[in-house]
Amino acid sequence: MGLFTPKFEQEKLHPNYLEVLRHVQQADRDEFENWFAGFPDRDGKLIDEFQTTFNSTFWEIYLYRLFKSIGASFDWSQPAPDFAVTIDGKDIAVEATIASNTQGKTPEWEKDIFAPLPDSFRSMNVESIIRLANAVTSKRAKYQSSYKQKMHVENKPFVLAVAPFEQPNFNLQYETPMMALLYDYYVDEDAYNNNPGAFPNGPPGISLGYVEKANGSKIQLGIFETAEFQEISAIIFSTTATWGKVEAMSKNTAIDRYVSTAWYDPNKSSPTQMSTPNTLYTERIQDGLMVFHNPYAVEPLEPTMFETPGITQVFVDKKTRKIKHQRNGTVLMHRQVSNLPKQEIKA
Repeated sequence: MGLFTPKFEQEKLHPNYLEVLRHVQQADRDEFENWFAGFPDRDGKLIDEFQTTFNSTFWEIYLYRLFKSIGASFDWSQPAPDFAVTIDGKDIAVEATIASNTQGKTPEWEKDIFAPLPDSFRSMNVESIIRLANAVTSKRAKYQSSYKQKMHVENKPFVLAVAPFEQPNFNLQYETPMMALLYDYYVDEDAYNNNPGAFPNGPPGISLGYVEKANGSKIQLGIFETAEFQEISAIIFSTTATWGKVEAMSKNTAIDRYVSTAWYDPNKSSPTQMSTPNTLYTERIQDGLMVFHNPYAVEPLEPTMFETPGITQVFVDKKTRKIKHQRNGTVLMHRQVSNLPKQEIKA
């Protein structure tokens, strides 16, 4: 049984899954099946979880396709963590996780596409930071309680692969919340938007120290600024690894589709924004991917493993705290796909 043959009654199927079952999505489903080809269902639950919870399984399939694209080989002999891969002769263990919405808050699939953008990026980013922190700390606890005792994980870099699906506008965050969580470096877009003249070099980077949850508890930022999280070698992250990437790569001609993007070119002063017909647009599986390195990692991740065009790697010097971005060519910051009814040509 394939990914897109429903196994459950409609009320049990995830809203995102129901959306991609639409007839005009056939070319997109074929593209995603190509990503999935060869991915083993080790616990017999993969298709069930894809149809009923969607995002976490989507993220794992994306990662599988990503690792294949950069020449990784896989060891499926152990049930956990999610991936044991070898890249350029080096072994790493990768655990995949997602940030989801807080109970009672609007989930990402209920996004109102006609709603205006948030008035405050700070409130949106703080929500992202809180949910990302929860995802990271829970998987770190799992590593300490279970994974680190496993022979196939011991003495190898342990990497978390985190995808944000925590709120309707999660795709707008790019790197800002993760940079704050890991290195306590927050890009204050609100300060710039309120008074652009005061910041001729663009939005300022500031230290927040912590963010506060609704119950008043505080989350300390800069978790990669000390040795406290030394078990985590790096974090793989992407805000563009969504179904929109499937649509952007599929060349679907059943509908009129436009892909709006923002690309960062290290040789230009500002991102390049464009809107391109799907048939003329090209996007790679790795475009938009970021790798955040932990300078205190017990088992550091070798940077050459991800020196692939389109991937951004972030490093911090332990002594100077200077942040360095290694961008391999032009990198994707944002993408939005617009699907329009096919226009019939009248004689």
